[in-house]
Amino acid sequence: MLGVIQQVNQAVSNFIWGVPAMAAIIGVGIFLTIRTRLIQVRKFPAAMRNTLGKLFDRTEAREGTMSPFQAVCTALAGTVGTGNIAGVAGALALGGPGAVFWMWCSAFLGMCTKFAEVTLAVHFRESNPRGEHVGGPMYYIKNGLGKGWLWLAFAYAAFGVLTVFGTGNATQVNTIVTSVDSFLDSFGLLASGSHPKLDLALGLVIAGLVALVLLGGIKRIGSVTEKLVPFMALLYIILGLGVVLLNWRNVPAVMRMIFAGAFTPQGVTGGLIGSAFLSLKKGVSRGIFSNEAGLGTGSIAHSTADTDDAVGQGLFGIFEVFMDTIVICTLTALIILCSGVPVAYGQAAGAELTILGFTTTYGSWVSGFTMVALVCFAFSTTIGWGLYGSRCVEFLFGHRLVKPFLVLYSLVAVVGATMDLGMLWDIAETFNGLMAIPNLIALLLLSPVLVRLVRERERQDQTGEIAGK
Repeated sequence: MLGVIQQVNQAVSNFIWGVPAMAAIIGVGIFLTIRTRLIQVRKFPAAMRNTLGKLFDRTEAREGTMSPFQAVCTALAGTVGTGNIAGVAGALALGGPGAVFWMWCSAFLGMCTKFAEVTLAVHFRESNPRGEHVGGPMYYIKNGLGKGWLWLAFAYAAFGVLTVFGTGNATQVNTIVTSVDSFLDSFGLLASGSHPKLDLALGLVIAGLVALVLLGGIKRIGSVTEKLVPFMALLYIILGLGVVLLNWRNVPAVMRMIFAGAFTPQGVTGGLIGSAFLSLKKGVSRGIFSNEAGLGTGSIAHSTADTDDAVGQGLFGIFEVFMDTIVICTLTALIILCSGVPVAYGQAAGAELTILGFTTTYGSWVSGFTMVALVCFAFSTTIGWGLYGSRCVEFLFGHRLVKPFLVLYSLVAVVGATMDLGMLWDIAETFNGLMAIPNLIALLLLSPVLVRLVRERERQDQTGEIAGK
């Protein structure tokens, strides 16, 4: 029976994350980029100023909401995860250095797609009976497309609920305990046979922390993510840039490898990766999977923002994709390539390549940092996806089931810490991809509304700045 399930899931997953789905996501990105007149380029400076300018703004949001900066941090918490460390390494190994170039291309279009998702989510959001802002793809489908499309909104929310336990929780917690185990083993600090007890203890602690944050409500989620996300991102960026700077002589050659490998990977990988299409596929799919542009999940967090400026909040979406993919994913690739660690092209690889890039440059002591980075990245993703799941449950069943869902979601951390996940990851990834279908349909149908909102906001702002005053 398990074999049949695995075969069916593999067939569906190959299609969802294959050429048709990637073409649809890229196609929607190109379409929206044209319709908004390259808004990710025209308003990029404003997006950076608007976001980085909020780093030290401690203005309290209204009850039931997050500040705009807390909202983008929560969205980043859901997108910046272990995939930024392990996933990029896998894309390099299977797609060659040229995969980085295609990852940049997908991020460029993804900035516009994420802008559209966030803008529509804020514009079509609702207030629930507790006075909290609720929004996301299911709400802009419901309120933007009308009752005839309600089935599509329910489909999105259902796929969301089925996804969060695997993608957002169990696999992330499994990464946490694996990284802790590996670190302790490398220094001989863990007795033989003690892994199961330690993993159970870690699972229980993580479950308690997840419940503490999520059951504390939207204000506590925002408070945690606005502290954790900038900390983990800044720490990773500083040490990552250190690797690049210490190996600066390799940078020109690495950049040549990236651009040459995008079109002739066999010349860079010694023939081990001979298809430019494979390089494109790995780079694009990694970019999409990392920043989630096209999946619509991040807009659920953005819709909680204490703002009436939908287009202004949309600029945070541009920043989100830029930070996740252009900055952090690119830095991971450069850590691996500039440090000169051997890459077995054509063979699967993960976080070990990134860790090796750090330890080759700094020494074994930095393995502690990689453990902390992986723990922070994975925990923040678990928190972000907990919010996404609770909003999907609320849309489907009402608020009465939100707390039971959050308790169950927290307890899944124990499963992730103590069991071999195996097929769960593959199934969760399939449902993750299925979320893109209703979202992309909605983005296409609501593009006239998006264009109208952008034009209205630009007419109001005679100085040429979309960002809120």
